[in-house]
Amino acid sequence: MKTLISSLALTLMALSAQAKDIIIDVRSPQEFAAGHVEGAINIEHSAIAQAIAKAGVSKDDTVLLYCQSGRRSGIALDTLKNLGFSKAENVGGIEQARKTLAKK
Repeated sequence: MKTLISSLALTLMALSAQAKDIIIDVRSPQEFAAGHVEGAINIEHSAIAQAIAKAGVSKDDTVLLYCQSGRRSGIALDTLKNLGFSKAENVGGIEQARKTLAKK
């Protein structure tokens, strides 16, 4: 029994160590190309439910969403929360995202 518990504990630690922070710009590809937060990937808010898994983002990852004003990232946040992404956050518009993410 101790071996099983130790094995489960090691597995859980390994899984949590693999979780990562993902920054997602949910604006259009044209807006993204015109400028974005460093390290961000682009998934439009209207396609996030279909594209999130293809982008290699797991439900254990911390997902930080932003757009131009925060409205579209709020819509994307609702979608992700409904899909079970409990660590998703809306960091607002691009300027707010730049300020917030520069501190991390």
